[in-house]
Amino acid sequence: MKEMNPVAPHRPLTEYYADEAGRHRWLRRVFDTTAVDYDRVESLMAFGSGPWYRRQALQRAGLTHGMQVLDVGTGTGLTAIEAARLSGSGGNVTGVEPSIGMLAHAHLPDGMRVIEGYAEALPVADQSCDFVSMGYALRHVPDLRAVFGEFYRVLRPGGRACVLEITRPAGAYAARCLRIYMRHLVPILARIVGRSRDMPQLMRYYWDSIEACVPPQQVIEELRAAGFTQVTRHVVLGIFSEYVAIKGEA
Repeated sequence: MKEMNPVAPHRPLTEYYADEAGRHRWLRRVFDTTAVDYDRVESLMAFGSGPWYRRQALQRAGLTHGMQVLDVGTGTGLTAIEAARLSGSGGNVTGVEPSIGMLAHAHLPDGMRVIEGYAEALPVADQSCDFVSMGYALRHVPDLRAVFGEFYRVLRPGGRACVLEITRPAGAYAARCLRIYMRHLVPILARIVGRSRDMPQLMRYYWDSIEACVPPQQVIEELRAAGFTQVTRHVVLGIFSEYVAIKGEA
């Protein structure tokens, strides 16, 4: 089989790291050190709407009772909690997360299993789950093709992948307003309410990675290239993208 060239979600952001190895180390460190503040800042940034929105997005993606869910980039468990509610039990959810700091501060559903690992090399068996979720972590992976290939591998025929991400608004005015909010106001908020001195930097990085991210059409094309069918994108408020992809029946 011909090896495909990797597709990064965005260009290197050299304000934060110098190269790919540096990117990996920087992300691991900053997520470890900011985990103590992550849920608090996320709730304030989203005005408390995060749990409701995640639950609605997973429902729209087809997550139903009894499904076996793999939550990739679990972090502190914000998406996994809603997945457990919809699937009926924390025992139906397995998380994969590289940051030990995030897991140390996670609030996970009872019965949920978590494995330390990376999205581009998922430590789970082929065709072992019905639903793969990823909440706002796509911008942090090294290779979209490798990640989507792994999603396809671990899903059973008919299984669904749901990728939640923040996307730069199409209009210049909306993009400028969101940039001011996320790159300037949110870091100030993080400095006021947070305990980690790295939290404002992480929030600035969030916007920079959003602004530099590949366009939604390329995400859709990479999902299709991985073998998924019926790939769709649902957009809420012009910035919240819900990519849903279905693995064809055998």
